[in-house]
Amino acid sequence: MSAKSSVRRAARHLVCAGAAALTLLGAGPPAAGDGGGRTGLDRFYGQKVTWSACEAGTPEDLQCGKVTVPLDYARPEAGTLDLALARYRATGPSRGSVLLNFGGPGVSGVTELAFDGRRFMDLAEGYDVVSFDPRGVGRSSPVSCGLGPDDENARAVGAAGDLTDPRTARERLAAWRRLAAACARHSGPVQAHMSTLDTARDLDVIRQALGDDKLNYLGFSYGTRLGAVYAARFPGRVGRMALDGVDTLTESPAEEGLVAVEGQQRALGSFLDWCVQDTACPFGDDRRVAEERIVRLVRSLDERPVPNGLGGKLTGQDLVNALGRALYSKRLWPSLERAVASLLRDGDTHGIEVLSHGGVALPERRDDGPAGTAAIPPDNPSAALMAINCADDPDRPAAEQLVRELGRLGAEYERASPVFGRHRLNELLMCHGRPRGTDFIRDKVKNVDTEKMLLVGTRGDPATPYRWTVETARRLGPSAVVLDNRADGHTGYLSSRCVHRKVNDFLLYGSLPANGSSCGEDPGPPGGM
Repeated sequence: MSAKSSVRRAARHLVCAGAAALTLLGAGPPAAGDGGGRTGLDRFYGQKVTWSACEAGTPEDLQCGKVTVPLDYARPEAGTLDLALARYRATGPSRGSVLLNFGGPGVSGVTELAFDGRRFMDLAEGYDVVSFDPRGVGRSSPVSCGLGPDDENARAVGAAGDLTDPRTARERLAAWRRLAAACARHSGPVQAHMSTLDTARDLDVIRQALGDDKLNYLGFSYGTRLGAVYAARFPGRVGRMALDGVDTLTESPAEEGLVAVEGQQRALGSFLDWCVQDTACPFGDDRRVAEERIVRLVRSLDERPVPNGLGGKLTGQDLVNALGRALYSKRLWPSLERAVASLLRDGDTHGIEVLSHGGVALPERRDDGPAGTAAIPPDNPSAALMAINCADDPDRPAAEQLVRELGRLGAEYERASPVFGRHRLNELLMCHGRPRGTDFIRDKVKNVDTEKMLLVGTRGDPATPYRWTVETARRLGPSAVVLDNRADGHTGYLSSRCVHRKVNDFLLYGSLPANGSSCGEDPGPPGGM
């Protein structure tokens, strides 16, 4: 089993490991003085990265290093963290570095750059291409909830059940409280300092350690939230910033979940329109009947999970996760079609399992990564996702208020998507039992006075709907320039030649498209991908 497959296998029981749980919250007020005359932070801003070869099994031309940041920016003397970095050197004259964030939250940038970095090598014509493991993620003091692939807490929070029923809702809230306590026990002090504002401040330390006067940045999905927070916190240090698959900055978790469910349902409709034209479609040739069959299949697996060949069982949640991930890219649609056909025909769960875990198997790698950290816990991606989203969330309604809200929202979510709605409702409980997050994003990330930023929104995006791009651009103000990608899938840079070219033209040459300009459907991904 690959390291990445084992990570995703451990995370699959958590609803938050489904397609893009992007709860937008806030982070605490900035500590004074990290500009000129930084109070207590000079030793962090005086660093330079020492680069060396990465571990065995990674590309030979990939270099690794680290930077040290304070655990708590309000008390920089209270402890430190080492953040793992990786880079590909510029192949041409360099104007510095471009920093990539691949989303999540909870995704290891070092791993993604090591195994998928060739898709970004156009940028190496003018930059060192750099990524990093954010605090609490991967090789950077990874958090954990102590979950194994068949953990009782994981099963409890992801169990089937009607959350509009008050008794079921209260039982589920108790399960989330137990999970929150387990995460706190296993994660150590870093979990209390994992807001997006903390990471944005880390970005500024990384920027200086790389020797750049301004931050050049390409962020995807959650990475757009991080970029926007950086722009609000350090407006004078924004260089060329491109945000693809733009997150919301203002909606409550309940509102955001509903919008996301609607986006997933639209994407599922596009898949079914494609599938019913194929004689191999396991749902038949009638579009309406096809959707009804998916709903029945999900509910059947919730009621009677089937053995998965790994000592566990495949649930309706696993199928929903697989659907959500496969809808991220049209290139995965044939795999989804075959996986469901195998499940229905032979009871073979393998294809659904692969899609549920992200659809990617990577070579084995050592756990003692370039920053010299301890082994990465298998549940780190899901544990980090919860920690970051909850650190950003200022809303902590009482248990009975949550129970009433679930009763009110259940029918609305179900109408929005009979496939995704019931499972997405569970995510509203994710932060129950955790400390209240802060409200920096909602209150402060607006009207930024920066260099122009490029925001890319994809019309058929199942995770970050196009309307969020427009709303976020309006909130950020005149600095935001919108590129409308009239296509399907999550984000556009790696699936659209047009988006790829326009983002590269901006990052490499400073050439921005006109605000509101668009890219149409492309016949395939950018060359070489």
